[in-house]
Amino acid sequence: MSPRGKRLLGTLLVHLIAWTIALLWIIPFFGLAMTSVRPFSELIDGWWRLDPFNLTLANFSSAWNHPDAPLSVGMRNSMLVAVPATIIPMFVGALGAYGFARFSLPLKNLLFVTTVVVLTIPAQMVIIPLFAMFRDLGLLDSLTALVIVNTVWALPWITLFLRNFISTIPIELEEAARIDGASDFTVFARIVLPVALPALGSVAVLQFMWAWNDFFWALVFTFSSDRMVAVRQLPLLRGVYFVDWGLLAAASIMVLAVPVALFALLQRYYIRGMVGWTPR
Repeated sequence: MSPRGKRLLGTLLVHLIAWTIALLWIIPFFGLAMTSVRPFSELIDGWWRLDPFNLTLANFSSAWNHPDAPLSVGMRNSMLVAVPATIIPMFVGALGAYGFARFSLPLKNLLFVTTVVVLTIPAQMVIIPLFAMFRDLGLLDSLTALVIVNTVWALPWITLFLRNFISTIPIELEEAARIDGASDFTVFARIVLPVALPALGSVAVLQFMWAWNDFFWALVFTFSSDRMVAVRQLPLLRGVYFVDWGLLAAASIMVLAVPVALFALLQRYYIRGMVGWTPR
């Protein structure tokens, strides 16, 4: 076989493997979508049976206005948690990352190593002291507790991520601004943050998805039905004696749609931020 034929065969093989993997990933999501838009009577023998096929949005309406766990309340609570739990650690982490990347601080290396080590601590190890602390502060069963814990838990990895990105920014840009009389904070806000926009886009996508999809903290710190986030409500839609799979599928798609939409909106920045992250 000629070299051109070998390259063509290799290309076809790579495409075949890639499409096979993609198909295996897509089939479950396709089944979820098909289940969400059909009545329960058509799902008894499997979602793949298309005779009969009646399209309906009743499952979405039932999940949104569920009498015991309305997803409208859960989606609102999730947004009230995920948005501040993304913006606050992103700004604070960017400040810390800029300090680690550009300033000589006492015990700087020790502080940075400590930040990295914190990333290895499992959440289960600190759940009891956190529960006691929030109980003493009167923050149990509140969205504030979820914002705080998601913010604090995100700061180490955001600081590490942004520090590595900021370290690749040419320092000459900042020195030119300082010659013109700019303060450190002005340099950070006017020079560093705009240049680091791709990294901030990556951080925003990842942190929002993790805060939105968090189940562990929400399970421990919230109890009331009007304080539950969307992922916390999904198991409550299952029922005790009857499982409406169409209802569960519709609710899952609505919960999934928000982070997917955010990723689609910031995809350009996310990819640039991940590709541009080249530690010095």
